[in-house]
Amino acid sequence: MENVIIAFLLTLIAGLSTGIGSAIAFVANHTNKKFLSVSLGFSAGVMIYVSMIEIFVKAQDYLTEEMGSRIGSLVTVVSFFGGMLLIAIIDKLIPSQENPHEVKSVEMEREDAPRPAKLMRMGVFTALAIAIHNFPEGLATFVSALQEPSVAIPIVVAIAVHNIPEGIAVSVPIYQATGSKIKAFRYSFLSGLAEPVGALVGWLVLMPIMNDVVFGILFAGVAGIMVFISFDELLPSAREYGEHHLSLYGLISGMAVMAVSLLFFLL
Repeated sequence: MENVIIAFLLTLIAGLSTGIGSAIAFVANHTNKKFLSVSLGFSAGVMIYVSMIEIFVKAQDYLTEEMGSRIGSLVTVVSFFGGMLLIAIIDKLIPSQENPHEVKSVEMEREDAPRPAKLMRMGVFTALAIAIHNFPEGLATFVSALQEPSVAIPIVVAIAVHNIPEGIAVSVPIYQATGSKIKAFRYSFLSGLAEPVGALVGWLVLMPIMNDVVFGILFAGVAGIMVFISFDELLPSAREYGEHHLSLYGLISGMAVMAVSLLFFLL
């Protein structure tokens, strides 16, 4: 039970980092694009490395032990791409103008501000879109933290970093439309709550049937979700915010930090 509480708290921290983005939007006049580029690249590096080197392998170990080498490997691969398919379907169902994968900056909306009603609609729909995206991310973070504490904190940090621009995307248009920092922060905060809610709902649904096979399938699906998010959201955003090489340096740094942290737990 203690592990469940810790996993839930880590997921809560990751989700509520949208509030950091909201706070940044209130005090910053310009987006530090170089910092965001490196940070988002770093997050992608962490998520890709841990997904392919650690989570996918652990999932395969669980499934092959329970189902045999051939069937277990097949189920692992299918679950991995199933996770990608899930997040891709969610992505497809969200209108592009409200999609949180679109690059946002603090000053962009301030320079070309539409009418207040349109800004409010933009902010609310962006909050809804981010909440939908955060639901499977929350389950992914929770399962990773629950099963492999050694990789939980870097994953939490990576997801928290990529949630900060999402908080900005929600907060800026609502603040510009209403002039209320409280209202803007509230929407941003609530969109982040979808991650711990996703973790809680997923755990309650799966808890009665939880075993090594279910964990293996979930783990492989989590790997697919994280890889998809990295390639579809983090890396394109990192390149848009800064120079091509900045995002690459961040990517490699994230992989290196993740590799060192995993080696540390083996020593």
